[in-house]
Amino acid sequence: MLNVQNVSAGYDERKVLHDISFSVPTGENLSIIGPNGCGKTTLLRTIANIIKFDGDIYIDNQNIKNMNRKSLAGKIALFSQMTTIYFDYSIYDTVMMGRYSKKKRRLLSDIDESDVTSVKSALKTVGLLDISSQSISTLSGGQLQRVLLAKALVQEPDMILLDEPTNHLDLYFQIELIDFLRSWAKKNGKSVIGVLHDINLAVRLSDRILLMNNGRIQAIGTPEEVLNSRIIEPVYKINVGNYMRESLRIWESLS
Repeated sequence: MLNVQNVSAGYDERKVLHDISFSVPTGENLSIIGPNGCGKTTLLRTIANIIKFDGDIYIDNQNIKNMNRKSLAGKIALFSQMTTIYFDYSIYDTVMMGRYSKKKRRLLSDIDESDVTSVKSALKTVGLLDISSQSISTLSGGQLQRVLLAKALVQEPDMILLDEPTNHLDLYFQIELIDFLRSWAKKNGKSVIGVLHDINLAVRLSDRILLMNNGRIQAIGTPEEVLNSRIIEPVYKINVGNYMRESLRIWESLS
């Protein structure tokens, strides 16, 4: 269970989030949508305790302000975009780094058979086991996203936070990724919270949708409750429903 209470946050003197409160029950998936600059990624980073914030965030009744980084990593895995590579590790070693939160010491000498099994299983899941010895500096953007997903999975977290996870992915793997994460959450009693620009993918992933605007929650509820013209059109400044229906008509004319 995630419980966010009266959270405000920002950068330097600039407030980005204003009095945010919501909860996510165990086993529920939530998508965070909204226009650029509305605070979606800032909210995700706040939940991950990467930036300072006012208010309180509880995970399973534990205040994250009182949790060390290792304990928090056992609860939450952040799966975000990586646009710059700062090290030249192999795929295998990069994913193995996700296991260190489970170790008393973060040393290679601590790795045991359960770690190896977990890493190989995750690499097989994302389709990279056959090239696991390859350097991540040689990978495409899509392949790198798969590595980061595998790294998140081996943490065995209760919750995965997604920050635009489908960037750099082709259409096939976008759908496969979202379907996998939804299935993973439901099968294991876990939760996924995803920042997504693509509203169709947000609907595909989520039980509920949180719509943000100007650093505040505009609406939260089921897709049917949130994605109606009265609520969403003032936020996006266009009639999203008409755009979607027009796109569907174009595709139907092509088939």
